[in-house]
Amino acid sequence: MAGNSYGNRFRVTTFGESHGEAIGGIIDGCPANVLLDMEQIQSELDRRKPGQSKIVTQRKESDTVQFLSGIFEGKTTGTPIGFLIKNENPKSNDYEHIKDVFRPSHADYVYQQKYGIRDYRGGGRSSARETACRVVAGAVAKQLLKDVKITAYVSAVGDLELRKDYVDLDFSTIERNAVRCPDAEMAVQMENLIKAVKKDGDSIGGVITCVIQNVPIGLGEPVFDRLDAELAKAMMSINAVKGVEIGSGFAGTKLRGSQHNDPILACGKTLTNHSGGIVGGISNGMDIYLRVAFKPVATIMKDQESINIHNEPVVVVGKGRHDACVVPRAVPIVEAMAALVLLEFVL
Repeated sequence: MAGNSYGNRFRVTTFGESHGEAIGGIIDGCPANVLLDMEQIQSELDRRKPGQSKIVTQRKESDTVQFLSGIFEGKTTGTPIGFLIKNENPKSNDYEHIKDVFRPSHADYVYQQKYGIRDYRGGGRSSARETACRVVAGAVAKQLLKDVKITAYVSAVGDLELRKDYVDLDFSTIERNAVRCPDAEMAVQMENLIKAVKKDGDSIGGVITCVIQNVPIGLGEPVFDRLDAELAKAMMSINAVKGVEIGSGFAGTKLRGSQHNDPILACGKTLTNHSGGIVGGISNGMDIYLRVAFKPVATIMKDQESINIHNEPVVVVGKGRHDACVVPRAVPIVEAMAALVLLEFVL
């Protein structure tokens, strides 16, 4: 299986399965003599880990990261940074009932067809548990980016959409509710919706908005290595992501050029920011903002039609511990991938 690494100058390779002994990764290309805040790295993992609230999966994992190499006396040595996160509470027996059947909209069927083998325990390598490794690498990347500030938050759950512009929001309130929405009233509505969907044995999707501030001018290359193209690729690599909008996105198609163009001021800034901080694939110094769409989680507690390994019709019923809505836990994952993209261009 290829495709387990991301980046060139700051290269991250992840390994492990959802129900294996552990997951982990190797970071290659991290500069030497960088003093790392280990508590901050663990804090990022705690934002992603399961069991943190009543609206997420109740799988109990401490997600404690153990660094194995590349760090001495709190500083990076410039050598590969190896890290490990042990799987402590997998409960693989929850997946015995799907050993020979394929779950609708999961990677089960395509994995079996492509590789001739699959790890049915929680999806194995296709599980979103792999993203914990990205969060570790992203947390390191954030500390190398210094002045760049990356903030993500839940802006929609189902039909409930936060329509306020990010400049009108108080980012300090994001972590004050289980949904990670920076609007207290909307957060309550979103949480109630997720609970209702979960009680019904179903799932629901949502949108995460990511804002990147203090970005220097000049990140990104024209043509194939555009900054917006790399951001889109990074976000689309996250489990359950089905769409990415940068700047005005699809809404910009409803405007005319005279409405959409961003007038350039004498200071070099722009009067508006419909371009989302990226022009011609290169950062222009304005805030970068993007929206990431997540589909409803595929595992639901309802009967679904499918087939087994013998191509016979079967009825699949979801079991185990699953998120009814993935977006609250995906916020730090979106931030991590944004950090990896930006650091790659900064280096």
